[in-house]
Amino acid sequence: MAAHPVSPLAPKSYPDLPAIDGVRYATAEAGIKYKNRTDVLLMAFDEGTTAAGVLTRSKCSSAAVDWCRANLPGGKARGLVVNSGNANAFTGAKGKESVQLTADYAAKALGCKTSEIFLASTGVIGEPLPASKFAGVLDEAATRLAETPWIEPAKAIMTTDTFPKLAGAVLEFDDVEVRINGIAKGSGMIAPDMATMLSFVVTDMPIAADVLQALLSQHVQKSFNSITVDSDTSTSDTLLAFATGKAKVEPITSLSDPRAAFFGEALFDVLFELAILTVRDGEGATKQVAVNVEGATSDASAFRIAKAIADSPLVKTAIAGEDANWGRVVMAVGKAGEPADRDRLAIRFGDLLVAENGERATAYDEAATSAYMKGEELEVTVSLGLGEGSATVYTCDLTHGYITINGDYRS
Repeated sequence: MAAHPVSPLAPKSYPDLPAIDGVRYATAEAGIKYKNRTDVLLMAFDEGTTAAGVLTRSKCSSAAVDWCRANLPGGKARGLVVNSGNANAFTGAKGKESVQLTADYAAKALGCKTSEIFLASTGVIGEPLPASKFAGVLDEAATRLAETPWIEPAKAIMTTDTFPKLAGAVLEFDDVEVRINGIAKGSGMIAPDMATMLSFVVTDMPIAADVLQALLSQHVQKSFNSITVDSDTSTSDTLLAFATGKAKVEPITSLSDPRAAFFGEALFDVLFELAILTVRDGEGATKQVAVNVEGATSDASAFRIAKAIADSPLVKTAIAGEDANWGRVVMAVGKAGEPADRDRLAIRFGDLLVAENGERATAYDEAATSAYMKGEELEVTVSLGLGEGSATVYTCDLTHGYITINGDYRS
C-alpha cells in the first residue's frame, strides 16, 4: 500500500515535548507490514509507575485489548509494546499465544513481570501476528532507550495516518512543574466507543491508579468519545495512561483532593487535542466539522443526534462538495430516534441561519452560505427547542480519498 499524501489539515509544526522522568522509549523496524519505517514502539517505565486505561467496547476486541483488560486491575506498569501494520484481532488461539510471547519477550528485555507489560496492536484485522517478529527486536530496543524526541514514538504507531499526533501540557503544583505528554494514531475506522484507535499518555505526576482511572474515564467522553470519521468502532481501541510519580509533589490519592480536578483539566486538554488531530487526519479529509446540538431533552439525547449527523455519509459528502445541503441535516435529526419536533428545528452553518420553524429561513442567503462552506473548519448547529441538553461531536468530510485509501488497504 503506497503512502498517502499528507492531509491538508495537518499541523504546520509539531510540539517539541519535554522528557518525562521515569519513562524512556525506543522504536524499531520489525517488518510486520511496512518496509523501511519503524513499526514497533517499546516504552519502559520506572518501578512505581501506575497505569489506567479505557478499552474498546467492541464485541470483537483484539488479543492485545484482552491482554490489557486483564492487566489493568493491577494498576502497575513497567513496559508498553505497540506494533503497527497488524491488529492481531480475530486471530483466535494464535492471537492469544502471540500476545503472551510478546509480553514474555518484553518482560525479559525490561526485567519485570508480564503482568506489568501492556500491549497494543493496530492494522489489518484477521491476519495472524507472529510473535517471532519481536524476537531479538525488543532485546535490542531495550539497549538504546531514550527520553526524547517524542515525535519518534508517534511515528512508529502510524498506519494510514498521514502525520504523527502528539500533544502535551505543563502545570505547576507548589512551584513544581508537572508534565503530561500524549501520542495517538488514528485515521480511519474511527467512531470510538471509549477512546481512539491507539493513544498513550504519560505523566510524572504521582497519582493513585484508581484516581487516574477515574479521571481518564471522565475526560475521554468529551474528547475521544466525541469524534467520528466513518462511524466504525475499531476492534483495537486502546487509551492507556501511565504516571511515573517522579515529580516532587505530594501524591494525589483521592478524587476529593482539589488538585485532582486541576490535573484532570490538563489531562483533558491533551486528550482533546489528540482527538481533534485524529479527526483532522481522517482518511481523505479536507474539512474539520463541529456538529453542535442544543435544546435537546438531555445531554445524552443531544449527543446521539449530533452523532447521527456527524456519521451520515450524505451530510459528510455534501460538506466535501461544499454544498450547504441542510435538508440532509434534517434527515439525520429525524432518523436519530431521539425526541425532536420538526416544526421547532433551527439549523445554522457557522453564524448563518439556514432553517427555522420547520422550513427554510426567510433570511437564508445561498451565496453567503456557499462561501462559508469553502472554509477548512466548519460548524453545524442544530437547535431543537425542547430542553437544556447539548453536545458537540467532531467529524470530517467524506471524499473520494476515503474510498481510495480503504479500497486498497490490504494490497
